[in-house]
Amino acid sequence: MGLTAAEKILANKCGVASVVPGDVVEPDPDWIMVHDNVLMSVKLELDAAGITQLAAPGKVILVTDHEVIYGSPRAAEKGAFNRKAARAWGVEHFYDVGRGGHGHIFPIESGMVLPGMFYFDNDRHSTNAGAVGALGFRMGSEISRVLATGTNWVTVPETIRVLMRGEVKPGVYGRDIGFHIARRMRELEMEVDYRVVEYAGDLDQFDRAARTALCSSPTEMGAYGVFFPPSKAILEQARVLAKRAFTPVYPDPDARYEAQLEVDLDRLEPQIALPGAVHKAVDVSKVAGTAVDHAFIGSCGSGMYEDLQAAARVLQGRRIAPHVRMFIAPGSEESTRRMARDGLLQIFIEAGAVMLPAGCGPCNEAVTGPLHAGEVSISTAAANNPGKMGSRGAQLYLGSPATVAASALAGAITDARTFSFAPGPGDAPPQRQPRE
Repeated sequence: MGLTAAEKILANKCGVASVVPGDVVEPDPDWIMVHDNVLMSVKLELDAAGITQLAAPGKVILVTDHEVIYGSPRAAEKGAFNRKAARAWGVEHFYDVGRGGHGHIFPIESGMVLPGMFYFDNDRHSTNAGAVGALGFRMGSEISRVLATGTNWVTVPETIRVLMRGEVKPGVYGRDIGFHIARRMRELEMEVDYRVVEYAGDLDQFDRAARTALCSSPTEMGAYGVFFPPSKAILEQARVLAKRAFTPVYPDPDARYEAQLEVDLDRLEPQIALPGAVHKAVDVSKVAGTAVDHAFIGSCGSGMYEDLQAAARVLQGRRIAPHVRMFIAPGSEESTRRMARDGLLQIFIEAGAVMLPAGCGPCNEAVTGPLHAGEVSISTAAANNPGKMGSRGAQLYLGSPATVAASALAGAITDARTFSFAPGPGDAPPQRQPRE
């Protein structure tokens, strides 16, 4: 019996020929990531145990992405503490404010996370690693043990195969497909918790940003890992960016899967996730015209440069509705620089959007750009559970970057295909045009 991609990566990192679901293993990670929102508690825990040196400081990535703009004295205190912790531990890969960006975006965009790699993270959106054929597992509070010992035990998870068939229509994006998949999983009562979701089928049409978006919805359904077999384009991109050697991994043809979901891409329309959960997906036409007060583009699900590019295609030469406040948080500092070079930054500013530094933005429990009770948001946030962006009385809808941009322009949920722009992955950056 062959191995799934996740089983093969875990076996490689454990130095064994094979593993099967249920095995308890201790993989040797390529990276160990800790985010700013938990670093203080982790450091204090290790200090209390008398552990002052990390097992593998060269593998540790410390990231400031949850609270990039200090909105309170407590946030400033945490920031100061984290800088001291990085120095005390001798961590070279410390990406503080203005240095990296979103921890689940910039390591992929910069070539730190590469095909075949495995890493531990305190945060569940480590699943983004699957976009480039790597594997990331969340450790939660156990990340302190990983820092102290260099690893931790994990139970090899079962794998669900999602078979994609057909060609995506113009104007349909990765987040749209992800919402649809989440709905199908819920309708079929498919158990996703502590599983790896492995994509298969007609995947070459998906660029890195679309693959990253497709890692998001399964994560919100409880998936422990997500994996895309790297395409030729993904491998070429990785080779250009790679900071070390890497070996891509692919599932064996005779691998065993716990379950399989088939998705017909030809029929999909742009989707909206209704307030409450990502699986509450409907065609955008079902809710078109719903007034919005707030819009946000960014997060680990839609923070890639290509996501910003898709939004800019819709916004260029236009202004957002007067009653809408719109926030944009790029996933990396490099994306911010690219936006300045390519004209996207000017498009966003002239459209009336508020530019935020690279990081989580409002998706981090509304530490920036919160909503008041009764207000309505349309965003690309990872989740839309009540209270995610401020008041529990606010209504949170999710859509693709293009849908969010179009809705901000119209002041109501809108199908982006009603605007004249050039959709499709891989387009050149939009050129500035005279204002309409």
